[in-house]
Amino acid sequence: MKAIDKKSAKIVSNGVLEHPIDTDLICEGALEVISKLHAAGYKAYIVGGGVRDLLLNLHPKDFDIATDATPENARAIFDHSRIIGRRFRIVHVYFDGGYTEVATFRAPSTASVNTQGRIIADNTYGSIEEDALRRDFTVNALFYDSENNQILDMVDGLRDVDAKILRVIGDPDLRFREDPVRMLRAVRLAVKLNFEIEESAKDAILRLGSLLSEVPSARLFDEMIKLFHGSFAQKTFQGLREFDLFRHMFPLTEQALEQESSTFNNLVNLALENTDDRIQSGKSVTPAFLYAVFLWGPMRNLSKQLELDGLSPQVAHDASVKDTILSQLPYTSIPKRFSFSMRDIWNLQHRFYNRRGKRVYQLFEHDRFRAAYDFLCLRSSAGEPVDELCEWWTVYQDVDEVTRKKMVRASQNRSSKHSKKKTYH
Repeated sequence: MKAIDKKSAKIVSNGVLEHPIDTDLICEGALEVISKLHAAGYKAYIVGGGVRDLLLNLHPKDFDIATDATPENARAIFDHSRIIGRRFRIVHVYFDGGYTEVATFRAPSTASVNTQGRIIADNTYGSIEEDALRRDFTVNALFYDSENNQILDMVDGLRDVDAKILRVIGDPDLRFREDPVRMLRAVRLAVKLNFEIEESAKDAILRLGSLLSEVPSARLFDEMIKLFHGSFAQKTFQGLREFDLFRHMFPLTEQALEQESSTFNNLVNLALENTDDRIQSGKSVTPAFLYAVFLWGPMRNLSKQLELDGLSPQVAHDASVKDTILSQLPYTSIPKRFSFSMRDIWNLQHRFYNRRGKRVYQLFEHDRFRAAYDFLCLRSSAGEPVDELCEWWTVYQDVDEVTRKKMVRASQNRSSKHSKKKTYH
């Protein structure tokens, strides 16, 4: 074990390395939780990404705590807390401004696994040394001891922090089989931290991507949020495709990306850029919008095929919307509040063509107008032939009521002279 005093912040091993930590960035609530665990006679440390990010001069949002207190013991100490999870039981301890996760040291060698090697029960408790060895990556297995002002490193994680290497603890094949989501986490962290994934881990990811099919779709939905709502959506997407993982989460999207012209590829990349920009600007984002983008190509292709098979545009559109969403659900679940928003975004696209009378005002007042309008203009930027529509609706939003009425009348006059076939694409 290596111990590093945070004030001198040095370790004499493999050379002299400096690891300054700005302790002002550590959440006071998490430190208070640790103090209460200490007062009750337990060991407790900040562990994982919070320590890693402090070492990298980042601003951690989460400070997870590892302790030798069992979930039941920890729950008894804190009034505002609850035990969550089955496969992996932890305690959420709530305080003013948020909460922290408190997990008991785990023993990796006794975790229950299924025939494919995936962990199905992980509530056998052990020592801090065992807990370090059961964590996913070396840079995530660093413990900060707030009582003694030390970082505890049992897996050479500090070395990899300095080298900017993401290294799996133990055999990558075994660790990814234990939990296939670790492959997604590897890509996400490598992108976020600008780290290089170690070669043996790269090889394992390329071989074991199909194991994601064993992960519950609800859990993959949660991972989808982490992957694409972390300010690095576009680079993460590129990384997932580089390691052939994206198709195991969005097979219909991957197929459309491979088969279609550049338009759909442009749409996806522009949407991911837009998501990153919104998050970095402090604006809200919703999974519904990215799902609408990812599944737009597959839905549109199915709708066109159904029209060729003889269905009317309206029936083909409605059927393709339903079938596309149902086809995605086995891979990543889509909570109803998001699937309803997706449907609205898609269904409103054809209504932008109808700029007559009350229908314009009804569309403009629709709860999903702004999301649908943003989607329309992304389609325009991606190369779909909807430039004029995007421009018209952009102007409509920026002018006064009198000008809006003139725009609608002018649009009605043009429509009466040039009838246009109704479209759902």
